[in-house]
Amino acid sequence: MLTPHPDPSLGVAPVEARNVAVSIDGRPVIRGVDLRVEPGEFVALMGANGSGKSTLVRALTGLRPLASGSVSLFDEPLESFSAWHRIGFVPQRSGATSGVPASVWELVASGRLTRRKLFRPLSSQDRRIVSDALEVVGLEQLAGAGIATLSGGQQQRALIARALAGQPELFFLDEPTAGVDLPNQEALADALRVLSERGATIILVAHELGPLAELIDRSVVMRDGRVSYDGPPLDDHEVHEVHAQLGAHGHHHQPARQHDHAPHVASPLDTGSFDREERT
Repeated sequence: MLTPHPDPSLGVAPVEARNVAVSIDGRPVIRGVDLRVEPGEFVALMGANGSGKSTLVRALTGLRPLASGSVSLFDEPLESFSAWHRIGFVPQRSGATSGVPASVWELVASGRLTRRKLFRPLSSQDRRIVSDALEVVGLEQLAGAGIATLSGGQQQRALIARALAGQPELFFLDEPTAGVDLPNQEALADALRVLSERGATIILVAHELGPLAELIDRSVVMRDGRVSYDGPPLDDHEVHEVHAQLGAHGHHHQPARQHDHAPHVASPLDTGSFDREERT
């Protein structure tokens, strides 16, 4: 087990977006979004299909160009940001079984590529980190299984473990519970609870939260490419009520509440020692 060490960026906002706009094929998809995420915060980015939440995440990670506005990651402008090992991106699971057949262990170990020198074999430390990532998501007993033999929910957990293996400080998760049965949703919630307790900053894209609801510090609701709500956590039914109250053109925005805890480790796996698809 690796020893935790202080985070040199403590207090620096992992994400800050100012007046962000994104267009796809000339069509405005994101309009004037401001968003600041504090260290250690667990934010649910919610909204109906087509509201722009997944496109916003892609803009925040540089996968979609900005039409206007600016994004900073850990206080560095997105256009000059290079410390991508600090970012973990967990896509929807459709890409988990694509390409060359691999075992669960091999898929998760591929997450160490951002932390290793080219052509270097896995070190004993790398292997400990991969094992810890598998344990966090509850797949240690399936490490030798083929990824294609897993259920959809297990594949999603393996994708989370792959991101964990890179020891990022900031996680983006795109609809991790979509099409996942309740037992696997609960297992995902358990894994994300561990990440949050270890100090990770998490931005979760979700249509509905289910078992993840109790983990959320703050809800940000998207509607028609804009932030319609930003404030204390909302239950799934309350998100739908916000949309109903707004009507076709309404807009409601609450200032984000102050986050009441700070991360205590540089990366979520340090206590034990502790990428990308389009849908608007």
